[in-house]
Amino acid sequence: MLIFAQHDLVKNPPYCNMHLISCRNVLIYMAPALQAKVYAMLLFGLKTNGYLYLGTSESPLTIMDSLEEVNKKWRIYKSLKNKRSATFETFSLPELLDVRRSGSYNREDTVKHMTNLMTDNVNTVLAESMNYLAICVDQENTVLKSYGNTAKYLVQQNFNNNLIELLPKPLAVAYNALSKEVLKTDVTTNVKGIMVKQNNTAMAVNLSVSPLLLDSGHKGFVAVFNDETSLSSKKENYPVFDEKEYHTKYTDTLEEELKKVKSELVDAYEKLETSNENMQSFNEELISSNEEMQSTNEEMQSVNEELHTINADYQLKNKELLETNDDLNNYFRSNINGQLFIDNEMKLMKFSPGAVKHINLLDTDIGRPITHISTNIKFETIIADTKLVLEKGVVISKEIEAENGKWYQIMIMPYIQATHRNKGAIITFNDITELNQTQTELKRKNQSLLRINADLDHFIHAASHDLLAPLGNIEASINILNEELPQKEVAVSEFLGVINNSIRTFRSLINDIATIAKVESDMIVTEEVNLNEIIDNIEWSLRNEMAEAKIKIVRNLEIPSIQFSKKNMRSILFNLISNAIKFRSKKSPMITVSTFNEGDYCVLTVEDNGKGIPKESHDKIFEMYGRLHQDIEGSGIGLYLAKKIVNAAEGSIRVESEPDKGTKFIIRLTNQIHKVL
Repeated sequence: MLIFAQHDLVKNPPYCNMHLISCRNVLIYMAPALQAKVYAMLLFGLKTNGYLYLGTSESPLTIMDSLEEVNKKWRIYKSLKNKRSATFETFSLPELLDVRRSGSYNREDTVKHMTNLMTDNVNTVLAESMNYLAICVDQENTVLKSYGNTAKYLVQQNFNNNLIELLPKPLAVAYNALSKEVLKTDVTTNVKGIMVKQNNTAMAVNLSVSPLLLDSGHKGFVAVFNDETSLSSKKENYPVFDEKEYHTKYTDTLEEELKKVKSELVDAYEKLETSNENMQSFNEELISSNEEMQSTNEEMQSVNEELHTINADYQLKNKELLETNDDLNNYFRSNINGQLFIDNEMKLMKFSPGAVKHINLLDTDIGRPITHISTNIKFETIIADTKLVLEKGVVISKEIEAENGKWYQIMIMPYIQATHRNKGAIITFNDITELNQTQTELKRKNQSLLRINADLDHFIHAASHDLLAPLGNIEASINILNEELPQKEVAVSEFLGVINNSIRTFRSLINDIATIAKVESDMIVTEEVNLNEIIDNIEWSLRNEMAEAKIKIVRNLEIPSIQFSKKNMRSILFNLISNAIKFRSKKSPMITVSTFNEGDYCVLTVEDNGKGIPKESHDKIFEMYGRLHQDIEGSGIGLYLAKKIVNAAEGSIRVESEPDKGTKFIIRLTNQIHKVL
C-alpha cells in the first residue's frame, strides 16, 4: 500500500496527481524564498481537489489563491486548480548522467596563484619589447594583468575586461588575427604601422603577440603595444600592417567561429534530447530507490538523539532561569529603599521588602489595584503621576515628606520589555533625609559666609576711607611746609620729599585694597558685553596717550559679544591696551584685539609690537606688584587683577613674548561663559 522513496524537495521534480500531501513542521526551518519554491512544488504535485496538510505554524500564503481553506486551526487546504504548468522556479533538472563536463579553471584563482610564474615570463617578453604596454590575457581574451600606460592604446570602458572590446577598431582587427595565428603556431607574431587615432592623436602602433602558459596548463597571450617613435632596429623587421589583408583574416576567423558555434548548437540539441530521455526514465529510477529508503530508520534515530540534546539544552536554560530568579529575589530583599512594579492596569505585580515601610503591603496585595492600598507618605498625586507615566512613557521624580518626618525622592519610570514595549511602571523610594539636612546646613553656612563677606567688604571700604582722611591732612600739611620752607634748608627739603613719596605709596596701597575688594564683589555678576563698545570707551579714555604715540587699535572680532562682567572685561582690556602703549618700541606702534572660537573655548587676544618680555619673566608679570620696568609709571597690580578675574571665571590667561618682538596676551574662556551672537 505504501511506497518509500528518498526525495529532495529542493532539487528533485515533484510527484504528480497526489490525493494527499502531509508536510508538517518542515518548512518552518527554511528561508522565505525556499518556502515559496517548495509550496509551488507541492501545489504542482496535488491532484484537483487533493488535500494539503501543513503544520500549525506554517501558512501557504504564496499559493493561497489556488487553495481552499478547509480547517484553519489544523492547516488543512484543498487544491482548486484543474491545470497547472511547471516552471523552472518550481524544480531543478537533475544532473545529466551521460554528459561529462569539460575541464575548466577558475580565472580569479589563476590571477591569484600565477603571479610568480607569470611575472618571470612577462618580464622576459617586456625586456624584448622595450617595456612599453604589455597585457596578459587568457584564451577568451579576458585581461588578467597589464603593464604600462593603458590610456594610450585602450578605449577606457568601465566594467569591461575583454581586450578586443577595449581596443580601437584597427588594433582589434590586427590583434584578433595575430592571436589566432599564435594559437595555431605557438610562435610570437608581429606587425607594425597600424594607424590609430586615440585621444585626438593619430599614431602608428606596433603590435606583438606572444604565447603565454598560464596555471594548470592553460594557454594565454601577451600583447605588447608601442608606437613608431620608439621603434628599435629589431622592430624594423616587423611586417607592415595591411588593413585589407587583416580584415580578410578577421572575416575568415568570424566564419570559423560561426561554424564552431553551429557545431556546438547541434551538440546542445543532442544533449537536450538526451536530457528529455533521462527525465522520462527518472520516475522509474525513483521507484527502484525504495530499498534505499530503509536507512530512514537510522536517520530517525539520529533525530531522536538531537531531540535529547535539545532537551538537555532546555534543562540547562531552565537552571539558568532559576538562578536568575534567585538573583532577582535576593536583589529585592537587599533593596532597602523599596520598589513597586505596576502593570498597565494599575495593578501591583511585585514589590521589594523595603517598600512595606512606605506603603501598607501584604503578599496578598499582589494583583490588587494600587488605588486600594494606603500609603505612609504625603503623596496625593501618586495615582495621577503613575497614570501619566503609563500613558506618555515619561519619568517623574518628586521629593515627598513621610508622616514620620523623613524625606524621600520618589521616581516613577516606565517598565520597558525587551521588545521596547511599555508593560507598566516602576515606583522607587530613595531616602534623602540626610541629604536634605546636609543641603539645609550648607545653605545656612553659605548665608553666613555671604554675610561675613559683606561685613568684610564694608570693613575694607570703611578702613580705606578712614585711612585716606588723616593721610590727606598729613599730605596737605606737608605741602604747606614745602611752600613756606626756605629754599636754603636743603636737608629738611629732602626729608620732606621722602615723606611725600611714602604718603603717595601709602595712598596707592589703600586704593589697591579697595580695587581688589571691588573686583571680588563683581566676579559673580555677568551680563552681555559688547566688545566694540568696550574698546570704543577705552580709546576715548586713552585718546591723549594714543594720539601722542600715534597708535591705532585693529579689531578682528569674530565673536563681537560675550557673557561676562562688563566692569571686569573693561578693566582687563584697559590694562592690556594701556600696557601696550606704555611699553611700545621705536617701531611704528600697532595693537590688535581679536576674538575667535577654538573648540569649546572663546579666545580673546591682545597683541602689540612693543618692547617684549623676557621668557624668564612671563610668570612674574602676573604676580602682585610684579613690575619689570621701575622707571615707567604703574602700580604693578593690573595683570595680577586680570589673572584673578579670568581664573575666577574658570578661564586662563597666558603671555607669548620675546624682547624686541612684541607681546601677545591670550585669554581662553569656556563656552559656559561666552555666547556667540
